[in-house]
Amino acid sequence: MNRDYKITGFADEMANELTVQVAGLKKLGMKYVEMRGVDGDNLIFHSDEKLGEIKEYLDANGIKLSALGSPLGKIGITDDFDAHFESFKRAVDIAHQINCRNIRMFSFYIPDNQAPSCFEDQVFDKLGKFVDYASANDAVLLHENEKGIYGEKAKECGKLMDEFYGDHFKAIFDFANFVQAKENTLDAYRLLKPYIAYLHIKDARWADGSVVPAGYGDGHVAEILQDLFDSGFDGFLSLEPHLFNFSGFDLLEKDGKSMQKKDSRLLTGPEAFELAHASLLKLLK
Repeated sequence: MNRDYKITGFADEMANELTVQVAGLKKLGMKYVEMRGVDGDNLIFHSDEKLGEIKEYLDANGIKLSALGSPLGKIGITDDFDAHFESFKRAVDIAHQINCRNIRMFSFYIPDNQAPSCFEDQVFDKLGKFVDYASANDAVLLHENEKGIYGEKAKECGKLMDEFYGDHFKAIFDFANFVQAKENTLDAYRLLKPYIAYLHIKDARWADGSVVPAGYGDGHVAEILQDLFDSGFDGFLSLEPHLFNFSGFDLLEKDGKSMQKKDSRLLTGPEAFELAHASLLKLLK
C-alpha cells in the first residue's frame, strides 16, 4: 500500500498535558490529532479562552485537528437529553472556533438485557435532532460503533446510515469495538463500506476481547485497509491504542525482534502510542 496516509490519533493516551501530547506527535512525524482529553478535561468542555490557547499552540507546532473526540451520544437513551443537546451545540460552536468540522459521536446506551429495536424510535428521534443541527451549522458527525450503544453492531449502524448518511453524518469504523461486540469485521465492513469516512485503528482478539496492536488480533485490519485504499478511501486513520494493560508484548515481533523487553512490563502511554503507530506503519508498507 504505497501512498500517502493521513494518520491521526488520540494523543491523550500518551499524556493529559497538551505540551506532552504535541511533543509525542511530532516525535512520530504526525501532523494531526483527534483531540479528546487535554489539560484536565474533554476538549468540548473547555472555555473559549482555553480553546484559543490550545489552537494557538497546535498552530505553532504544525498540528491540525482531524476530529473532536467528543463523548456526545454516550448517555443512556432514557437520560436527560435537553442538557446533553446543549453540550452538543457547544461542541458544534467549538468545531468552528478550532477550525475542525468533524465531531466523533455515539448513538446512546441501551439498557442492559434489552434489544436495541425497543429503543429505535427514540434513538432516531434524538440523532435526527443532532443531524438537523449539524446540517444547519456546517458540522460533520462521525458515528462510532461502540459496545453497549444502539450502534454496537453493523446491522444497527447500517440502519443509522440508511436514515441519516450524507454530508453531515458519516461512519467511523472501529475494528476492535466490533470484535469485542462479537461481530465479524469483514461482514461489518461489507455492510458499512459505502458510509465509512474515518477509521479508528485498534485491533482485538476474538477469544477474550483484549486489545492488541493493529494486525495482531482478529479484526482483519490489513485486509480491510487494502480494500478501502484500493477503492479510493482518503480518510483519516486514527490511532486509539488502548494498550496500557496489555503485558504480552514479548510475543509480538517487528522485523524479527521483540517489540518489548522480556519482562513483559506494562507500557507507558507514550510507549503504547509508539507501538500502535509502528504496528500501523508495518501494515501500510
